[in-house]
Amino acid sequence: MILFRSSTQRQLSIALAILRITVGAIFIAHGAQKVFTFGLGNVAGMFGQMGIPLAGFMGPVVALVELFAGIALVLGFLTRLAALGLALDMLGAIRFVHFKGGFFLPKGYEFAFALLGASLALIFAGAGNFSIDGWLTSRRRSLANGNQDSPGSRHAA
Repeated sequence: MILFRSSTQRQLSIALAILRITVGAIFIAHGAQKVFTFGLGNVAGMFGQMGIPLAGFMGPVVALVELFAGIALVLGFLTRLAALGLALDMLGAIRFVHFKGGFFLPKGYEFAFALLGASLALIFAGAGNFSIDGWLTSRRRSLANGNQDSPGSRHAA
């Protein structure tokens, strides 16, 4: 039965692309809001009011990590590194902001926990084939196997 069949490499790569793009879009939105709507100074102030240590440093760092690591996830570029930064971001969000609100939203940590889980999955699985990381890996393998294209030639897929 098809429900119990293992996924193909193509199916896994599609699933990873969906996960990367979805999670990346969420982080881009939150990072852009912090950078462009609130401003880095105000984010630092909000972090201070929430009791986050080194708020003047961590506020801007978190805002920029969310924005740029989110973009990296959407593109599938340096996916594991971007996902690591976002996982650490979510651990901090859970620890310093949401844990005291319990599990459930609106003040709880369930959303940050889901983003943490998605980020951890991307750390372990990587970007998949439909990504810049996948293209670079494929290109590196091709070059290592001596399949160098001459300048101007197209790589057969």
